[in-house]
Amino acid sequence: MLSYDVRGTGPGLVLIHGTSSTGLGSWGTVLDDLAARYTVVLPNLPGSGDSPFPDGPLDVDTVADQIVAAAQDAGLETFALAGASLGAPVAIKVAARHAERVSRLATIVGFARPRPSLRLSLELWAGMVDRQDENLGKLIVMLSFSDEFLAALSEEQLQQVTAMMAADPAPGTAAQIDFGLRMDVRADLAKIQIPTLVVSAAGDRFVPPAHSQEVADGIPHARLVEVTGGHASIFEDPKQTLSALLTFLDG
Repeated sequence: MLSYDVRGTGPGLVLIHGTSSTGLGSWGTVLDDLAARYTVVLPNLPGSGDSPFPDGPLDVDTVADQIVAAAQDAGLETFALAGASLGAPVAIKVAARHAERVSRLATIVGFARPRPSLRLSLELWAGMVDRQDENLGKLIVMLSFSDEFLAALSEEQLQQVTAMMAADPAPGTAAQIDFGLRMDVRADLAKIQIPTLVVSAAGDRFVPPAHSQEVADGIPHARLVEVTGGHASIFEDPKQTLSALLTFLDG
């Protein structure tokens, strides 16, 4: 069983986090506002939080089933679903594999498969994790935040953000990066028959907007919304993503 956190009351909403993060880590900037309207369940992927460290390579079907099991354990039989970054293809798989449980789907700066730029970034990240490269924080900051956001920071603030991004990676980071490199849910896109929101970030250097466009093109009647900022746009300016989510979830 995956570990998970629960916040709020109301209709069910499951939020899936990105690589080397946790539910609270990925969604913390918008969580209070979402929990004011929904029962929010935040599962931790294998190797994150208190979820068991994976014994072998992660399998997307298995992880999707674990997400649903966590939601059920938290008392949700049906729920809206959103995934950020690596959580997006996992959410797509959940919606395709457990269609009877998912009422709405949202992907945030996500992808269906790693296009070349994302694949190269993941391979670079994996290599730096493997050799414990001291410059890893610089890579993560560069990939995560927009140039405009970073340019507004003082040198001291930039150093603090870099140190924070390099500190305490999830134990399952390497396995989750490998999971992302092997991910391909393109065949599931056409199976999605529920209302779907796809959010991309204009300045995303990690998962460029073309990834979101591919998702939106593949899911029937999906709505594509672009926000400003980088891959971490939900931290740079959370109001944009929050507004898109609430408008969509409230129907």
